[in-house]
Amino acid sequence: MNAMEAQQKIEALKQSLEQYSYEYYTLDAPSVPDAVYDQKLRELIELEEEFPDLQTPDSPSQRVGGKPLDAFVKVQHDIPMLSLGNAFDDQELRDFDRRVKNGTDNEVSYVCELKIDGLAVSLKYEDGVFVRGATRGDGTTGEDITKNLRTIRNIPLRLEEPVTLEVRGEAYMPKKSFIGLNEVKESNGEEPFANPRNAAAGSLRQLDPKIAAKRNLDIFLYGIGVWENDSSDSHSQRLEKMKDLGLKTNPEWKKCNDIEAVIDYVHSWVERRADLDYEIDGIVIKVDDLDQQETLGFTAKSPRWATAYKFPAEEAVTKLNEIELSVGRTGAVTPTAVLDPVKVAGTTVQRASLHNEDLIKEKDIRVGDTVVIKKAGDIIPEVVRVLTEQRTGDEEPYRMPETCPECESELVRLDEEVALRCINPNCPAQLREGLIHFVSRNAMDIEGLGEKVIAQLFQESLIHNIADLYKLDREELLQLERMGEKSVENLLKAIEVSKEKSLERLLFGLGVRYVGSKAASTLAQHFEHMDALMEADAEALEQIPEIGSKMAESIASYFDKPQVTQLLEELKELGLNMEYKGPKKSDQPDDSPFMDKTIVLTGKMENYSRSEVKKIVEDLGGNVTGSVSKKTDLLIAGEDAGSKYTKASDLGIEIWDEEEFRKAIL
Repeated sequence: MNAMEAQQKIEALKQSLEQYSYEYYTLDAPSVPDAVYDQKLRELIELEEEFPDLQTPDSPSQRVGGKPLDAFVKVQHDIPMLSLGNAFDDQELRDFDRRVKNGTDNEVSYVCELKIDGLAVSLKYEDGVFVRGATRGDGTTGEDITKNLRTIRNIPLRLEEPVTLEVRGEAYMPKKSFIGLNEVKESNGEEPFANPRNAAAGSLRQLDPKIAAKRNLDIFLYGIGVWENDSSDSHSQRLEKMKDLGLKTNPEWKKCNDIEAVIDYVHSWVERRADLDYEIDGIVIKVDDLDQQETLGFTAKSPRWATAYKFPAEEAVTKLNEIELSVGRTGAVTPTAVLDPVKVAGTTVQRASLHNEDLIKEKDIRVGDTVVIKKAGDIIPEVVRVLTEQRTGDEEPYRMPETCPECESELVRLDEEVALRCINPNCPAQLREGLIHFVSRNAMDIEGLGEKVIAQLFQESLIHNIADLYKLDREELLQLERMGEKSVENLLKAIEVSKEKSLERLLFGLGVRYVGSKAASTLAQHFEHMDALMEADAEALEQIPEIGSKMAESIASYFDKPQVTQLLEELKELGLNMEYKGPKKSDQPDDSPFMDKTIVLTGKMENYSRSEVKKIVEDLGGNVTGSVSKKTDLLIAGEDAGSKYTKASDLGIEIWDEEEFRKAIL
């Protein structure tokens, strides 16, 4: 293929891929299977590697993330990205309406839009091609984050028309992505993000675009900075034109003819916001007519033609009486505020997260302070700020200890982490938390060994490490409080049953840093026996798909410790299984109906339990997930199937009943 033929092929592939991407991510109506998209993308990447001069910034290949940056470049906004004034109640909205009417001669209508809780960004297009993306920064100067923004699938790299414009919006992290990201961070022993906004901002300010590409970010575009040759008369017309260009706008916007209609719209979302799959913190109200916007103009900080209604804060004021420290299984020392009980968002709160020492210093939090705490949705309450004006002089500055509160070993910071850590492998707190993790549902799943029982066994010096669980004596257990004959019998039986668990359960239970349940399954399936995994070095581990260099180093370092080798030898002698019992890749039939497919289960079956169906599907190469999405290949539905069935039907996903499932596995 010569260069001219390659260019024609590349342009055709780019056009197809952008159309598929728009249908999938913006219209939520894919026209081709994922496999078709993936095949065309691979073909495009191969052609661009062969003809590098033909690669352009608007190529879909640029969404996967390029080489890491050394630093972000500062950029000047052509027109400042100003902040908005705020309104906190109905009267303040009416006051805004009065000021608007005093500044204009004609009747005024408004456009109301959801205020997305994310990171404000600017996108610049030249002749329809996305050329630069930047953060808001201080409003005048932002940071060039073009490479990271290209990884957001809903940002078109080429518009439907060759227009030149600068468009503004809010990049955000959907709730589901936020929960999933924090689960991974916590399983890896890392500090979770406090909220989706911080997660989105942190993702877009990564110097390595490949990290941003994995974070499943999204965007809504809501306004224009500069638009050459725009003939729109109103903001509502602009929103429609933006949508026609392929830019993703929020569908919940509404035009209101007067301020009372605006107030009704605001009230309707105070309760409904919890139903959205992304966070909002208010409603933005804008004068619709562009001529009226120009007449009203700006103050030094904000436009006179727009305001933001802020939802009632889920905050409360209380007193911080004490700061307690807890040591996790990875040794991270976490401070927690002990508070006077106070009601927040319908629940009584007595404790709130302080995250780390840096946050305590940054907010100048002292014992005895009057503080504002916040609880949003299901997020753990946190201390937002100190009411310094209420200080009496008796408050005491807080300093993190230099030694572990449990074992008095020196605390250190590893790899420039924010968290202080105890690195004593025999720290009682780490051992206790490690055991709680070991017996948890996703690990060895030992029923009857909850957090309180583990603490009780520790207190009575009956256990000190994992091996001790398998040496528990019936007579000693019977001497403990709330431990009767039946309880002890059931507990010892559950411990015995756990010895037969598959290798991935044991591996995850050991709590190797950075190794979550998915990585544990990948490693167990690859090595099939603990001995083979123990012999692998970091270089060999890094060759396994999904195992990065950081995780590989952590695994190799863990198994290189003499105490780990000793523990595993002892567990073998106690009868614990060290082999992988799941389906091996080589054993899976090539003609499996589930091979490499994403499958969701719903409803109740007559002849199979949910766990039986899940195991059968996974044994035949399928991947079972909990929720229906555009990436779902098949829904297996029993009786009383609910919302998953409806959503699968709406998305055109293949649906099987129990009889179809039975025939497929015969």
